[in-house]
Amino acid sequence: MNDRAPAPGGLALLQSLVNTLDIETGTDALDTVEGRAGLGLAADDVEAARELRESLRAVCLAHAGHPAHREVRPLDELLASAPLVVTVSAADGSATLRPADPAALTSRVAAAVAESLTAGTWLRLKACEAPDCHWAYYDRSPAGRGRWCSMSVCGARAKMRRYRAK
Repeated sequence: MNDRAPAPGGLALLQSLVNTLDIETGTDALDTVEGRAGLGLAADDVEAARELRESLRAVCLAHAGHPAHREVRPLDELLASAPLVVTVSAADGSATLRPADPAALTSRVAAAVAESLTAGTWLRLKACEAPDCHWAYYDRSPAGRGRWCSMSVCGARAKMRRYRAK
């Protein structure tokens, strides 16, 4: 549904995870081998990935000023079990945070959140305000006030609903 460019850096992973569920059709990419492979998930990791996905969606909705779509376990609780390791380059002294367990989705998500916090991009990952969408997108608007994943689809539908209501 989203016609925007992918989120930068590690936020692309978070965006991809949230967007594994198409709310309008009910299609869940985590139900497929291809969908799980794209995130490096085994079949027995799916339920934990779904919980993480919906917690991320709630945060993305909050970034856009929308209420949570449903009751979810707080993201910070889920990420508390995902330690990060500080890596310092001997060559130039630069430091990065990396997942202690690079194979674990929760650890990769925690590292992406830390990276985006450092880069100042965390609050730009949002979820579409349309209740039948809630697709994750990266808000590149100058003021950071984007509301829909796509102006040509969800934005147009919302504007048409408002017009008809008048």
